Amino acid sequence: MKLLQSFGPNPRMVRMFIAEKGLSIRFESVDLFGAENRQEAYRKKNPAGGIPCLELDDGHVLSETGAICEFLEELHPAPALIGSNAWERAETRMNLRRVELQATEYLYNAFRFGPGLALFEHRFRCVPEAADGLRAKGLDGVALLDSMLEGQTYVCGERLTVADLALFCCLDFCLSTGLVIDPALTNISTWLARMDARPSASASLSAGWQDIGMKG
Repeated sequence: MKLLQSFGPNPRMVRMFIAEKGLSIRFESVDLFGAENRQEAYRKKNPAGGIPCLELDDGHVLSETGAICEFLEELHPAPALIGSNAWERAETRMNLRRVELQATEYLYNAFRFGPGLALFEHRFRCVPEAADGLRAKGLDGVALLDSMLEGQTYVCGERLTVADLALFCCLDFCLSTGLVIDPALTNISTWLARMDARPSASASLSAGWQDIGMKG
């Protein structure tokens, strides 16, 4: 199998998952900045045009970061980044939904409709007038997650999970594009430093990210 991937926080999240698992999977780069993922050849594999996607040996293609991580965890259960029993898996999925629905999707669209508008406005419908409100709503979600992190190491207590990876890759990217998080949210800032210290955090960054000026 191979991972079709590029610069960006979502591809980075899957690369970080792979690194945490210690897996060896071939990466094939897709030119995000050249909109290769919006061209016919790529969209035959993933009609939604999103990156990354996982192309299996039998030709099946799996997209969406959560689904890719679930599939890889089924194949390689240890170390468990979703869960090793029914409760752990349910808890991880619950908190991943909270991360996505309360914070990351708002913050990603705030970037796409704001600082990243020039990159995205010719690819899909953008709503630039919504950028400020989306950013504020996403930061409300970050504040909620800060409260959830009180007294614990990770989003799911003492277990590192895909919920942490999804949140970290989003916040690390958005902070590099100018997002400002309330310094009073000390649980988030401590958690961010803890996540950034993991070897997978640096290993998952795209080559040349410094030249791009964003962490993806």
